[in-house]
Amino acid sequence: MPKKTRVFSDILESLVIAVLLAVLLRAFVFVPRVIPSGSMIPTLYEKDRIIVSKITYRFHQPERGDVMVFRYPLDPKRNYVKRIIGLGGETVVLSDNKLYINDRLVSETYLPPDTTFYDFGPIKVPPESYFVLGDNRMNSQDSRVWGFVERRLVIGKAVLLYWPPDRIGIVH
Repeated sequence: MPKKTRVFSDILESLVIAVLLAVLLRAFVFVPRVIPSGSMIPTLYEKDRIIVSKITYRFHQPERGDVMVFRYPLDPKRNYVKRIIGLGGETVVLSDNKLYINDRLVSETYLPPDTTFYDFGPIKVPPESYFVLGDNRMNSQDSRVWGFVERRLVIGKAVLLYWPPDRIGIVH
């Protein structure tokens, strides 16, 4: 094979492998998402770009405090980003700007100390479901409005904020 043809063939092979790897990673491991609203301020802002791990929840169950990406229960073609507050079987109450799970006060260190929100509950989370809230509690359409997120609607865990560059970091 002539040298020019071999070089072209090597380049083409490398490109095909790179594209295949990118497609497989996006389909099964990581997916980028753009934050569509301000409902997660101060953790995530509108137009922030995040990486979502699609495999994290294959190895362990979602946990309270995780920032989760899921298909919106009322329109599964849309994706939402919210924080997991209540797990299946738990009773959630929001009272006097505090969160209670099964009658125990839960510290929400990810919220600014002056965060206010309206009272809600008690409400019991069904099995295989999650009660989710936006961090911007007074400006968030979440489980208080449209109900629970079933496990089957979960896409993955928000793990990395990569845009804008001055805020790059792990999503907490």
